[in-house]
Amino acid sequence: MRLHIVARGKIGRSPEQEMVERYVKRIGWEVKLSELPEQGGKTPKVMDQTKIIALDETGETWTSKAFANILNGWRDNGVREARFLIGAADGLTSEERSSADHLFSFGKATWPHLMVRAMLAEQLFRATAIIANHPYHREG
Repeated sequence: MRLHIVARGKIGRSPEQEMVERYVKRIGWEVKLSELPEQGGKTPKVMDQTKIIALDETGETWTSKAFANILNGWRDNGVREARFLIGAADGLTSEERSSADHLFSFGKATWPHLMVRAMLAEQLFRATAIIANHPYHREG
């Protein structure tokens, strides 16, 4: 299953971009990164068997283990792509939120959108490590 991060705005050369690269390189699954203009611009075409997860402060919070279980279940049930939408500084449009299968949040705090990319990349690595029984994730 491909993990596809679709984010509005340019990350450029920054500490956040370096963190995204570091974690994406460690993920053992196919990962695609797409950047869109801060406003407007079309999101990449959604193919069959795609789950869309919009990162939004009103979304559900999942533990790392629950996140891993969700991804593993999708993969085992033939989902071809898990697409994660990250808005720019003003967040996602109502259309982007309503098109999502899930709204996901890193908590009630507001996070800078560039930091969210890095946090998502780390959580994707952590989830795939949990699925692979890699010792990166520690419980307790």
